[in-house]
Order: sequence, then structure tokens, then C-alpha cells
Amino acid sequence: MAKTVVVGMSGGVDSSVAALLLKQQGYNVIGLYMNNWEEKDECGACTGEEDFADVRRVANALGIPYYSVNFAKEYMDRVFSYFLAEYKAGRTPNPDVLCNREIKFKDFKREAFKLGADYIATGHYCDILHDENGVHHLLKAKDQSKDQTYFLNQLSQEQLSSVLFPLGKLDKTEVRKIAEENGLATAGKKDSTGICFIGERNFRNFLLNYIPAQKGKIMTFDGKVLGEHLGLMYYTIGQRRGLNIGGQKGDDGSRWFVIEKDMKNNILYVAHGCEDRLYSKGLIMNEVNWIPFPPQEKEFECTAKFRYRQEEQKCTVKILENRVEVEFFERQRAITEGQFAVFYKGNACIGGGVIEKAIF
Repeated sequence: MAKTVVVGMSGGVDSSVAALLLKQQGYNVIGLYMNNWEEKDECGACTGEEDFADVRRVANALGIPYYSVNFAKEYMDRVFSYFLAEYKAGRTPNPDVLCNREIKFKDFKREAFKLGADYIATGHYCDILHDENGVHHLLKAKDQSKDQTYFLNQLSQEQLSSVLFPLGKLDKTEVRKIAEENGLATAGKKDSTGICFIGERNFRNFLLNYIPAQKGKIMTFDGKVLGEHLGLMYYTIGQRRGLNIGGQKGDDGSRWFVIEKDMKNNILYVAHGCEDRLYSKGLIMNEVNWIPFPPQEKEFECTAKFRYRQEEQKCTVKILENRVEVEFFERQRAITEGQFAVFYKGNACIGGGVIEKAIF
């Protein structure tokens, strides 16, 4: 008897092809659409209706049953509340990592098994190895430009069990070609970008709906006031664009960039020219989610990413009693509190955690 796989279908080309491939492999496939964010556009239409319509078109074309489930309350309570709290604290969070841990591989998995699933699957670009000892290893995708292991660094062994990633050994171009050759309605659909609940809208306008902006001074460390910021939550360390302080007297022609956010005094500190203040030699984390298990060594070398779109960097990881310290082989620019540092050994993602502080 064929095993049942419940596929998280988003209405995009990746999850559509994941469902197609699994059906071709002989699985009994069920599509399940997650509604994680309830909001209407300026015309009064629910912004998720179009995506669910695409799920319906693909599921009908594949001849598979499909359902929808509403996780909007869970998302608000466990992901979006975290997102807001981090921004209020002056940090730069990555809610997509938390969404995977709290919603897609927790609540979704629970609902999938209610539908009789033996496995769940998603359209993530990554791979997985379930070894003979029942240990689950998270592996990088063939398409390194699309690899999404960074966003899955918080998953536990239980969450990675019974999971399939059908796109792990495919390039994005291959995925689109498969969709076109099989006449899937999502074949030419544009990839979604950015934070899911913000979409194509202006980030500052969106955040203003939830956190009142407090304007304040933009200053240099020597006390010169250059202008007014719109609210510290809108800026990240190393940011160059959107400062609106060009043409200042004494400017050497180089661009200004953010070097520090003083939350207590509501001051945004900037500099131009030499970027030495942006470069750090390491970072501190309070804790790390290790995949598959915590390493036996208390100090070891590996590679790491400190933001999603970054080449892996060599580093030394030191596991101490109450924190984890990471020492870079080469100093890194704009290490940002609230983002994730994610570790790799060869093709395997071995875990990650929130960056608490840069070490200069």
C-alpha cells in the first residue's frame, strides 16, 4: 500500500512541483494549504485567496485532494509577537526561521498526521538524510543559490523525522521546466520575496501600524548632529540607504552608514569613509539548536552564515557553560543582533542560534 505524504502547498511553483514529483514516485499525495496571515488588500479581498486558488488549480491538475488550515492565531501569538518584540528592542529578527519551527514543522505536521500522513513534504530547497539509526541530518540543496537550510536551523530531530524535501537535488531552472512540461498553473508564477506577511509593501509603513515611531537624532560619535531618523526600528547596522543625510559639510564623498543604535537615548550613530567600526572578530550566542545532536567537542572549526545571502565563512566555535562564542577567521562586516548564525560542516547544516552580541 502506498505511503501517504501531505505536502505543504503555498500556491507557488516549488511546492507545486514537490507534489507532482511525489505523486510520480508513487506516493498517495494530499495538498494542505496554510493560512498564516489574515489581512485584506485595499480592494477588500483576502490576500491569500489567489494563492489558494493556485493550489486548487494545481491539485485538480494532479488529481490529488487538497485542504486548507488556518494558523493565523498561532502565527500571531508565536511568530509575529516575537517579530514585534525584537524590533521594539532595537534588534533585527528573522521571523521566517521561527515560522518554520513553530508553524510549518509543528502545527502543520500535527494537522498532516490527522489526515493520515506517513510523511510531510515542503518545497524548500534543501535535502535530508534519515540514517539507519533513526538520526535525521539536514543537508544543503544542490542549487546553492537557493539553499534554504539557513531558515531551517531551529528544527529538532522530532520535527525533521518523517520529512521529505523533493527539491533537494534540483536546480530552480529544472523545477520551472518540470512545471512547464506538466502544464502546472504556477509554472511562471513569480517567486515570493521578503517577509511573508509584508510582501511587496513598504516595510516602514507596515511596521508603523504596529509600533509607534519615535523620531530622534542622527549623530556622529564626535557629537555632530546630521539629521533626524524616523525611528530606530527602521535601521540596521551597516545600512547605507534611506539615511537622507548626504551633502554634509566635510563629507569626503563616501556614503554614510549606520554603526550603532542607542536605544536608551534614541540616537542613531553613523559614519562614513573607513568602515573599520563595522567589522567584528566574533560573536556571542546564548544557545544553539544543534543538528542532529550537540557536538562532543567543546571547540571546533566549521563554516557559518551570519545572514541568509552570504557565502559561508570559516570560524571557530567555542561551547562554554552559559554561552557559545564564535571566532571568525576573517573579520565580518555588520554582524546584527537578532539575526541567526547558522553552522555548516561540509554539506550538512549542524545548527544555529540567535546572535546576541558582536565581539570587536
